[in-house]
Amino acid sequence: MLPFRLSNASLLLVACLLLPLVGCANSPVGESLQKSFAADPKLEASASPEPSATPAVSTTPQPSVLASESPAPILSPSATPSPFAPQPGGAGIPDLSDSTVVGASGSSDGGTKPIVTSGDANNGQAQAAPATIDFTDLNKTPKELQQYVSDLAKLGVLTPATDGTKATQNKDSTLFSPNKVMTRREYVRWLVAANNRLYASQPAKQIRLSTDTAQPVFQDVSRTDPDFPPIQGLAEAGLIPSPLSGDSTTVTFRPDAPLTRENLILWKVPADTRQALPTASLDAIKQTWGFQDAARINPKAQRAVLADFQNGDAANIRRAFGYTTLFQPKKAVTRAEAAAALWYFGYQGDGQSAQEALKTANTSPSASP
Repeated sequence: MLPFRLSNASLLLVACLLLPLVGCANSPVGESLQKSFAADPKLEASASPEPSATPAVSTTPQPSVLASESPAPILSPSATPSPFAPQPGGAGIPDLSDSTVVGASGSSDGGTKPIVTSGDANNGQAQAAPATIDFTDLNKTPKELQQYVSDLAKLGVLTPATDGTKATQNKDSTLFSPNKVMTRREYVRWLVAANNRLYASQPAKQIRLSTDTAQPVFQDVSRTDPDFPPIQGLAEAGLIPSPLSGDSTTVTFRPDAPLTRENLILWKVPADTRQALPTASLDAIKQTWGFQDAARINPKAQRAVLADFQNGDAANIRRAFGYTTLFQPKKAVTRAEAAAALWYFGYQGDGQSAQEALKTANTSPSASP
């Protein structure tokens, strides 16, 4: 029985359609239609008796997980934070302006401190601060000169005493020998070192070392001399007499000769005044210093001696030799006296002392604790 009723016209139409098919049931056309609607035998043989569920395929790659580990949460590409993408809280691109930058030397201030080799010193390049030496005989220094020597020793300016032999040129020597005679080469070495240490923050006032390619000014100071850079540097700066400064007869320096008082003043005062020395006369020196032996002072040194008097209590002569009416210009200078003269650089109140340089070094933010 049909689940719904058909009209007479519909029944007549269905009957008309079925009659041709029934009529050709055993005909070739009927067999062809039967085969076209029949199932494929191969598919019937391989078909599973029970349908299986199709597994769901995940589009997200799953990481391999060890049996002993719990699976890590899988982040979609959109959930991975980018270092340059705006972060929660409006951080945005990281600001590196306040970050600590390590320089070429490994310093935290970002500055580049050049590594000094033996060749750099001869090339007039920036040099590392000299290492201080704990001298074991500073107690032998005259009492009135002890503070000057101590301050310069702490600044790393002073070097151990030597007698010119290799045995006494050991860098580990701790003997200062304050009362030993000062040589000309040692004084120049200290003069340049002290000036540059005291004016470490003022490059315009520093004395440049000469290079090892410069033509030697003095016949007895070759490029291979260990003190060639400071000696040649002072000559090139016009701070010591040489053919470069118009003294055509001064062709030798005599680096190992004793330093005299007049040479100490002649080489030091120009570094104090930073200007042309005044015209001097014997009468002017006698009236100012009152030296009984003024006539024995070399005419080249007389101008420096007079300018030193105009420096008041900061005069090198007063600091190194105290009150005296005899200058004794040809007398050899001791190492302690030379240090006293180099303790201060400046003229008429505008200068810098070793004591002030030590305070600056100790209070500097970059100073090591």
